[in-house]
Amino acid sequence: MPTALDVIYASAPTGVVLIPTLDIRVPGEAPIRVCNGFEDIEVTLEDDSTVTFTAGNLVIDLPEKNDTGKQTLKFGLWNANGDAQAAVVAALEATTPTEIIYREFDSSDLSAPASLPQSFTLVGGSFEGVEVQLEASYYDILNTAWPRERYTQLNAPGIAYL
Repeated sequence: MPTALDVIYASAPTGVVLIPTLDIRVPGEAPIRVCNGFEDIEVTLEDDSTVTFTAGNLVIDLPEKNDTGKQTLKFGLWNANGDAQAAVVAALEATTPTEIIYREFDSSDLSAPASLPQSFTLVGGSFEGVEVQLEASYYDILNTAWPRERYTQLNAPGIAYL
């Protein structure tokens, strides 16, 4: 059974568009929610909470689906206000990771995301005038230690004799 997202991708029905959104969750700050378009939208998230995304000129470059191990989401936001810039600066300087959630909504049905949300971690960014350019990444599997548990003298005392 095709989903609504499959129908949109396949036939592009008249008057129905995908609305990309970003939910930037800076630790210690209120979430920044931005959608691409000219009007603010009120949507229901996957946890049944209703939130409002502020309209903005959002440019999103989704990561390629490949085997490089580190896919990066790049996005730009034009006409960012001072509050957004201050929150992004705080996110870049924070020691705890900043989560960015990418969602797509079907304009004819805002009761749930059209596809599963994708979660990223902020890895960098820059400002040029009123434009904010940020980069976020999936979990970096190539630089992850394996096995995850490291054997040290604390958890494996016999290792000192190897």
